[in-house]
Amino acid sequence: MESWLRVFVYGTLKPGGRYHQRCCGDFLTEAVPALVNGRLYDFPQLGYPAMTRGEDWIKGFLLTFRQSAAVCADVLRGLDRLEDYSAARSPEENDYQRCQRPVFYLDREPWITAWTYEMTIEKIRSYGGVYLPSGEWSAAS
Repeated sequence: MESWLRVFVYGTLKPGGRYHQRCCGDFLTEAVPALVNGRLYDFPQLGYPAMTRGEDWIKGFLLTFRQSAAVCADVLRGLDRLEDYSAARSPEENDYQRCQRPVFYLDREPWITAWTYEMTIEKIRSYGGVYLPSGEWSAAS
């Protein structure tokens, strides 16, 4: 039986990103440019970004995995490991929080809800995050 897993990504998991192939490539059904609301930050010294809640538009990709329930669960567990997230830990112990967020088409029309990974503003500050008003991250940011 097929299941669906949808994840909005905006950093190293985007197509062409450092972790895309390793974490998504073998199971990915579709990757479509998309937007979410938030605020985007870069960690130049770490080589990846983080987002928080906010009103800016963040550009990334909606990744869709149409696989068995077991494969979708394995993909999500792998993403959780990469993002240092565990539901069994307190939010303060996680680097990122996994949450459901509304995803929008590039014309800002509502689309669907998907998982994404956010960081608290306190953690962003502690890691020296640099605000990206463009809402778009690249490895060269």
